[in-house]
Parts: sequence; C-alpha cells; structure tokens
Amino acid sequence: MLLVLGLAGLIWWGGRLMGMASVVRLSLLAVLFGMVILIQLTLPDGHGLRAATGGSAALWLMLGGAGALAAAYGRVIAGLKARAQPQETPKAQKPGTFNETELNRYARHIVLRELGGPGQKKLKKARVLVIGAGGLGAPALQYLAAAGVGTIGVIDDDTVENANLQRQVIHRDQDIGTPKVFSAQAAMEAQNPYVKVRPYHRRLDEGIATELFADYDLILDGTDNFESRYLTNRTAAALGKPLISGALSQWEGQISVFDPSNGAPCYQCIFPEAPAEGLAPSCSEAGVIGPLPGVIGSMMAVEAVKLITGAGAPLRGEMLIYDALYGESRKIRLAPREDCPVCGTKEQKTGE
Repeated sequence: MLLVLGLAGLIWWGGRLMGMASVVRLSLLAVLFGMVILIQLTLPDGHGLRAATGGSAALWLMLGGAGALAAAYGRVIAGLKARAQPQETPKAQKPGTFNETELNRYARHIVLRELGGPGQKKLKKARVLVIGAGGLGAPALQYLAAAGVGTIGVIDDDTVENANLQRQVIHRDQDIGTPKVFSAQAAMEAQNPYVKVRPYHRRLDEGIATELFADYDLILDGTDNFESRYLTNRTAAALGKPLISGALSQWEGQISVFDPSNGAPCYQCIFPEAPAEGLAPSCSEAGVIGPLPGVIGSMMAVEAVKLITGAGAPLRGEMLIYDALYGESRKIRLAPREDCPVCGTKEQKTGE
C-alpha cells in the first residue's frame, strides 16, 4: 500500500514540479487507482502484487470514495466563494460617445476633414424621417443606417411584392407579403445594431403629419404620388424642417433640397399644381431601370449627411437631374415663388 501511495505522491508533486497541468496529474492518478482496483479484483489471494498494493479492494474503494467527497466539497466551496465576490458591471456608455466597434465602423467618416469626430457625433444625435420604403427609400434607408444616423423613422403602408425586388434592394424574396417598414427595419438593424429604427406601418395623412414631423430634424420624401408630396411639403415648410425630395421616371431622376426657412424654395414653388392625369405616369405604368432608384436614393442620403453635419453645399435652391440612359447630369437653379401658397409672404397667402 505504501508503494501505491508513494507512486501517487510522485505523480502529484513530481508532476507539479515539472509543470504538468492539474488535469493531467488527476488523470494519471485515476489510471493508477484503476490499475490497483483491477489488481485487487483479478489476482488470487496471497499473490505478491496484490499484497504489495494493499491486499483488499474494499480499502481502496473507501479511500476513493473519501477522495471524491473531498473533491466535491472543495468545488462547492470554490463556487460559493466565486459567487460571493462582487461582480464588476460594465460601465454604461455615455450618450453621444462611441465604443471601439463604432469607432472602427465609422473610421472612414472620421478621417474625412469635412466630417471628423464632431460630424459623426451629429449623425449619431440626428433624427431623420423617410417617407416611403420603396425605390428611393430603400437605398436612402440603407445608407442612413450604415452612416450611423442615430434615429431613423420610416413610414409606409405598403407590403413587399415580387415586382418590387427589381429595384427596392432593402427587401428580399423571403420578405414578400411583409410590411415594407418591418422588412426595412430588419435589414437596417442587421446592417447596424447601433441605430434606432422607428417603423410606422400606415399611410401619411393630415391627421398625423404635423405631430410625426415635429419629432425629426430632417425629412426625406421618397413617395410616388403627388398627394403625399404636397402634404409632405406643406408640413415640412410649416415646421421649418428641411425636405430632401427625389423623383424618378424611366431612365431619369431628380433630387433637390426644399428649405424655405433658409431662403430656398419649397416643392410647390417649383411644381405649383399636380400634372393632369396621364401626363406623369407611375413607375408601374412607364417603367424604371432598376439601378436608377439606387443612384437617386443614395444621393438623398448624401444630402442628408451634408445637412446634418454642415459639410459642403447642399442642393438648396438647385435641382440635380441625372439621365442614366446617356450618362449625363445637370443642375438648374430654383427660386422661391412669391405667390406660393405654402411659403410665400403672409400678405400674398391671405390676399391682404
């Protein structure tokens, strides 16, 4: 028996001196214990090897049981001590600051002289509302989320259809039948979990427009009907909110920033009345080349970043027109209209 105990001590303490892990030493002791039990159970009484290892299996089983109980007790005590130690809680991130992941994510913005850290902080604090999650809204929403705009609202009452997927790239085939605002929300949060998305699955109307717009700094209009465009323009102008508006037709797109509170015209200054029925067919009637909404929608996101951060010269009082068929673009100057019923003078609007 002393021989076995000596071997056990050599394995444990000698192994420790040699730098062996405790798991390895315990495994070797288990092998030694198993061999001793095997000897005691298989060799006949009086055998020399059996006598040298204790002469009885019962003694070793009792020692093994006592050792197992002691080990279990030690683990319980260690677990209780660990639970009793005060746990360090992670420090809450201060509002307006960035963690390491965000700093790495927005590094290409931060190194831009026109944006830098202050510009990225403005983006994080900004609240932008996008009207429509279709052709123009899809790329605008994706790039606003990727850019780190802190709060993004999206309002649309439509659901994803198969015919949308040719150009509305924020949605996927598996989203068919899903409300567009929820499909867009899922894609944006998957792209950037550090932004807050507010989906409104309903149609924009007079009853909610003012209260909804008041909660945002900037409005993007990606709708495809004049009723919504005029309502959006009236509400944004009344609240002094800049309005970025885009439009599409077949191979051509246009974009402008309507901001009468800063001396620029509003949408109705340029388009006093909706065109007669049939003169401005919808995309479903006239068609549209798939990547064109991506071009104009991305431009809308760029204008939003410029307005939020103060970088460059936004398209106030200008309209950019892009012809995809011939690869041409041009800008035209826009001027406020004094008799505009939305942003003209009070005397002109009231007839005084």
